[in-house]
Amino acid sequence: MSAVAVGQALPELRHRITRLDLIRYAAAAGDFNRIHWSDRAAAAAGLPDVIAHGMLTLAVAMRAVTDWAGGHGGVVECAGRFARPVVVPDDEDGAELVVRAVVAEVLPGGRVRVDLTVTCQGQKVLTRSRAVVALVSTGGKSDD
Repeated sequence: MSAVAVGQALPELRHRITRLDLIRYAAAAGDFNRIHWSDRAAAAAGLPDVIAHGMLTLAVAMRAVTDWAGGHGGVVECAGRFARPVVVPDDEDGAELVVRAVVAEVLPGGRVRVDLTVTCQGQKVLTRSRAVVALVSTGGKSDD
């Protein structure tokens, strides 16, 4: 990875989340809250439809950072606040997350702070989304 500068944009990430992804995530995470798979439970909770797990949304967002950094090993910190749910319709298209990220600060010790903007249907779904990445001198790749 060449020199990193404040304002440098990371490649945009577009990722679709489908109902099948929600089932897979629920099994992996052990989070079987019914609002993530049952239309009736989502409606009873006042939601417009089934919604994605918040941590799945954050994980997708962080993939933009790990793809850029060369792996998850370089990410030393990540955070985000859930601003609105990601509604996942019961169709083949699901919901598309769009992740845009920019280097916001160069920190001591070869680290950078990356700020992310995460949207679904043009609405921010995460706020205060950021990651701190330890860059390594071996071509920017982190050990996994």
